[in-house]
Amino acid sequence: MVRPLPLLALAALAVPLAGCASQYPVDPATYAADPDCARVMLAVPDVLGGLDYRETTSQATAAWGDEYPLVMRCGVEPPGPTTEQCLAVESSGSTVDWLVTEEEDAWRAVAFGRSPAAELVVPKVRAQDAIGDVLAEVSLAVAKAPSNGLECR
Repeated sequence: MVRPLPLLALAALAVPLAGCASQYPVDPATYAADPDCARVMLAVPDVLGGLDYRETTSQATAAWGDEYPLVMRCGVEPPGPTTEQCLAVESSGSTVDWLVTEEEDAWRAVAFGRSPAAELVVPKVRAQDAIGDVLAEVSLAVAKAPSNGLECR
């Protein structure tokens, strides 16, 4: 015979424990407290590259996925004028330019011409040779940061 009281107690514990999933540790960017970062971060997608959003430990940051997560930080130092090649990504009528650099195990993309600037780090195991698809998915949110007048050439 099953006793209802212990089952109810177990059910009451399950709800609080479900909210105890660990947050992904991310260091905040230098200008994470910029009010425009709030607008950007409120607009990030719930799913990026097929990966679910997860909580992070710092303001103006986001992550998606458990193993090899995609990580975004708003408030990184905006890049100055450059002759580096940009990747222009259009999303819902807004265009965001990105400076993409290859690192040993990840691609790092920094929004160009936006202040505050946003950065997206995509592990190579997630993106192989290109990160254009995930940049398109976050560009709508990043477009909420004001233009600083710099444009890619």
